[in-house]
Amino acid sequence: MAEQALGRPGPGRTTLPEVFLVGPTAVGKTAVAIELALALGAEILSIDSRQAYRRLDIGTAKPTPDEQARVRHHLLDLCEPTETLSAEDFARSYRAVREDLARRGAAALATGGSGLYVDACLGRLDPLPPADAAIRAAHEELRRRLGPEALHALLVAVDPASAARLHPRDFKRVSRALEVHETSGRPLSELRTRADPLDVSRDPRLLLLLRAPADLDARIEARSAAMLAAGLLAEVRGLLESGVPAGAPGLEAIGYGDFAEVLRGALPLPAALERFARRTRQYARRQKGWFRNRYRGVTEVAIAPGEAPAETAGRCLDLLGIRERA
Repeated sequence: MAEQALGRPGPGRTTLPEVFLVGPTAVGKTAVAIELALALGAEILSIDSRQAYRRLDIGTAKPTPDEQARVRHHLLDLCEPTETLSAEDFARSYRAVREDLARRGAAALATGGSGLYVDACLGRLDPLPPADAAIRAAHEELRRRLGPEALHALLVAVDPASAARLHPRDFKRVSRALEVHETSGRPLSELRTRADPLDVSRDPRLLLLLRAPADLDARIEARSAAMLAAGLLAEVRGLLESGVPAGAPGLEAIGYGDFAEVLRGALPLPAALERFARRTRQYARRQKGWFRNRYRGVTEVAIAPGEAPAETAGRCLDLLGIRERA
C-alpha cells in the first residue's frame, strides 16, 4: 500500500488533494488508473460521458468485468441509451458518490477523458435555467413544420459556439441551447463552463497522461480494429434490435452511428472502421487541447511505447509526492 491514500489520512499523515487522472482516449487511462488505485487503496470514479450508458461496453472501452473486479468502479451504467445525461446530471451523481466514499472513509481516484464532465465535477458549470414546457412545445412545432435544421439555424444566430458544437439534427440539445438563451438571455456557451483556467497544481491535482502523436494514433488504429473483432457490430445490432433508435443520445458515441449505417446497408464495413478510427483520432486531439488549455498547473505524464501501466502509476505516485511501499 502507499504511504498515503487519497482522502484517507492515517496517524501523522496528510490528506492529499483530490486527484483526477485524465487524458485522451486510448492513452491507457484504465490500466494506469487500476494500478494507481491499487497502490492507493482507492476506488475509481469514472468520468466518461459514454461509459455512463448501459449496454455501451465495447465501443466505449468500458472497464471489463475483470478490471472492475480488481478495483471498485463508480459512475458506470447510470442510464439507458435512450436517456439524455447532461454534465449537470453527471456531476450530481459524482458528488453523491464522493459523499458516500467520504462517509465510508474510502479513498477516491477520479479518472476519465470527458473534459466538460470533469469541469462539471469540479464545480465549474454555471447553474442552468430549468426546462420550460411551453418553449419546448414551440420548438417541437417548428421542427414538425420546418425540420430540425430550422432550429439549428436559429441557434447559429444567437449562440454560434454552441451551434458549431452540435449536429444540426440533434434536436434535443439544439432545443435546450435555444431554451437556455430564451429564458436567460445568455448563450449556453457562456453559461456552460467558466473560461478562466483552473489552478490544478495543488487541490485538485490533475495528472494528464500523454503519448507521442504517432504512438497514440497507432494505439487508436489497433484499438478500433480490436473493438470490431471483439463484437462491436453485434453490440450495435443488439441495441437497435432491442428498440434503441439510431438517433438515441447514447448512440451519439463515436462509432455507434457509423456501424448502425453498416447494418442498414448504407456504409461499407471498411469505410465505417476507417471513419471510426479517424473520428477517434480527432477526438483525442480535442481532449488533449481541452486539458492543456482549460487548466493551469497540469502535471503531464508522458508514457513511452511499451511502458507497463504499473510503471506509469509508480511515476504518478512520485509526482503526487507518494511512494508505494509494498
